[in-house]
Amino acid sequence: MLAPKAEVGSWVSEAAREKFMAAYERAFALWPQPWEEFDVETATATTRVHAYRPHPGGEPVVLLTGAGYNAAGWYPHVAALAEDGPVYGVDMPGDPNPSILRAPLTPPASSAAWLDELLGKLSDRPAHLVGMSYGGWVAMNQAVRAPGRVASITLLDPAGLTKLDARFWWWFTISGLASLTPMPPRRRLARWLDSPAMLEQELMSLMWAGSRGYRMEPKFPGILTDDELRAIDVPVLLIAGARSAMLTPAEARARGSLMPHAEVAIVPGSHGGFDRISALNDRIAAFIKGHATGKQGAQPDAAAGN
Repeated sequence: MLAPKAEVGSWVSEAAREKFMAAYERAFALWPQPWEEFDVETATATTRVHAYRPHPGGEPVVLLTGAGYNAAGWYPHVAALAEDGPVYGVDMPGDPNPSILRAPLTPPASSAAWLDELLGKLSDRPAHLVGMSYGGWVAMNQAVRAPGRVASITLLDPAGLTKLDARFWWWFTISGLASLTPMPPRRRLARWLDSPAMLEQELMSLMWAGSRGYRMEPKFPGILTDDELRAIDVPVLLIAGARSAMLTPAEARARGSLMPHAEVAIVPGSHGGFDRISALNDRIAAFIKGHATGKQGAQPDAAAGN
């Protein structure tokens, strides 16, 4: 699981950071209310975390986003995943967001050490990791290298199972151009690309403020080996879009079958987004509930916002 040498991310200017933060505050108005945000200190980063905790005593669900984004985009899923425990959306250090990175996190061992420390400060109970794209690689890497605080992993079109090929870069380029079009054609393009987030102007403004104003840590994770996938001993729900530009349904089934406790589901949608969000949320919530560990623990000091 080799990754290229990484660089610590930085803002191009203070003006760029301020513009981003204004868009960031508007975007998080999409999250269910009331939500909280706070910073968690670890050895290698200050990590901004967003919490929705109507049931704070249960096992936590921790949301890990794709490269270049932040926790704002999880807004359609947060309330549905908070029925039995708190939900924490993590702003991944090294991406455009308020988190502060002090050392590269893309090396697999560094990523696992950071997340293990973060999870320990959020809760003494095992966490259900839900990772999208690069966040899916982070979740799998955690299950391989530091699974002690992990109850289950849900992977939404994860990186790290196949090499990125021309179809991914075509999708990436077309999606970026489509987000700049006026709203009438953008609606048609959003349907074609299975990307409902493209219709949320707050998210589009946030994306462009981040991509233009921040030099992010390069994130091109190495492909997990067959032996690494076989070593994942926690329950896994692997969800791939039927029209995904990241991995085909056949690739998802083949690589998912190597994980001993994995369910593989192919659902309508693409790498840019999934259709039938309510049904998707129901499936993820049922999977998490079905794999609750029941392990109790004292509430940790950092639990965030206490």
